[in-house]
Amino acid sequence: MFDKLEDLLIRLEEVLSELGEPDVANNQERFQKLMKEQAELQPIVDAYKEYKKSKETIEDSLAMLEEENDEEMREMLKEELADAKKRVEELEHELKILLLPKDPNDNKNVIVEIRAGAGGDEAALFAAEIYRMYVKYAESQRWKTEMLSLNENGIGGFKEVTFMINGQGAYSKLKYESGVHRVQRVPETESGGRIHTSTITVAIMPEAEEIDFHLDMNDCKFDVFRASGNGGQCVNTTDSAVRLTHIPTGIVISCQDEKSQLKNKDKALKVLRSRLYEMELEKQHDAEAEARRSQVGTGDRSEKIRTYNFPQGRVTDHRIKLTLHRLDSIMNGDIGEIIDNLIAADQAAKLSNLQDEA
Repeated sequence: MFDKLEDLLIRLEEVLSELGEPDVANNQERFQKLMKEQAELQPIVDAYKEYKKSKETIEDSLAMLEEENDEEMREMLKEELADAKKRVEELEHELKILLLPKDPNDNKNVIVEIRAGAGGDEAALFAAEIYRMYVKYAESQRWKTEMLSLNENGIGGFKEVTFMINGQGAYSKLKYESGVHRVQRVPETESGGRIHTSTITVAIMPEAEEIDFHLDMNDCKFDVFRASGNGGQCVNTTDSAVRLTHIPTGIVISCQDEKSQLKNKDKALKVLRSRLYEMELEKQHDAEAEARRSQVGTGDRSEKIRTYNFPQGRVTDHRIKLTLHRLDSIMNGDIGEIIDNLIAADQAAKLSNLQDEA
């Protein structure tokens, strides 16, 4: 590990040297690549430098303790030594995590698909609430959201909604949200006051760019139709809505959020490219089944991952056995604690897997 860290330290010095050259700014592609590499290396090198400094503090404190006779000074040195030893342990763990293989999609924007499952109108209402939860979480991260397609049920619920979240590291945090989300509560339409269980599915897909996945336009069929929805402002006056069919897979995507047919076409292509890219990732995951089993779930739409129990005001994530009794704040987008725990559990699983291989 330490040989690799020394190599990374040298590489960062080379990158910084190149960035200091006057001609590098003229080559934007090269400049952006170097800036990205610096951003990836800097936190690792900073932690390694602090680690080396703490190791030096331990050596210096031990040497001074052998020579020092003053009891008060010895106590100060012992305290300094204990702090440095504790920091070294923390930094060793931090460095192991920083050196874990990076998911190449972590810095990508995400496309989120939420679909009502079992439970009819109640499931659709919950889908709308989960959509708002993610939008509020995105706002707290200073990320931007963009609606791609929406199918409402007429009483404020969403049968299906697809939207994009644009922000640095969006996929790294939200990738653990894919799966079945279950709600337990008394529906507003239920006169008997019985608790119902409904489900929705969430799919988190990294935004796929053309360099990630080549889409053959000969495989795509476009149809246009009139948008339908609430209100009468230009909604039904032009054939602006777009239905995109991917012939080889049978995937159908409809977009009618924009009044421009061209914009709806672009959005539909963006969703299709990301869905096909996700299918390719799933194939890779299946090929690496053992590694996938060692990680916290990050993609299986059939996996029941979380229960939102309204009568008891609690949310339980079943993968990491985490239960929080603050459902109201979570539904308002305060899901950071859940996500942090999922990331920590995933890192611990990967570290354990690496140690087993070693």
